[in-house]
Amino acid sequence: MLRGISPLLSPDLLETMYRMGHHDEIIFGDAHFPGESCNTKIIRADGLQIDDLLEAVLPLFVLDHVVENPVMMMEPLPEDKADATISANYQKVHDGYDRIVQKHYPDTAPIAQVGKWDFYEQTKKAFAVVMTGDTRIYANLILAKGVTTW
Repeated sequence: MLRGISPLLSPDLLETMYRMGHHDEIIFGDAHFPGESCNTKIIRADGLQIDDLLEAVLPLFVLDHVVENPVMMMEPLPEDKADATISANYQKVHDGYDRIVQKHYPDTAPIAQVGKWDFYEQTKKAFAVVMTGDTRIYANLILAKGVTTW
């Protein structure tokens, strides 16, 4: 354990974030996400919600100010957008992420939506995938790392 660093951040996740360079992306996959099929660098965070990890990560992680969208979510498929329950739950997840991002980086662009299949392709190129225990549908998130300045 280290002082000032959330106990939710495992040594493997801390090392991974440290090793990332600017423009590298890290995926936070929900419990349903096929992370193992899309990337070889997998970090397990079973039992943890993405909101809680995001709150723990952002004080240590500089969002990329050069890319248009440093924070991205998987966009629901059209048939899921048409389902009022899924749509409402997605908006709730989005709003929760947005509150956390704005708390730490108020000048960051709004959270972008990435189509499901494009999200999978982006995951293949990501630096790492954090597999969580978050069971909310479409809770998947991408963060792009920026340059760490002191």
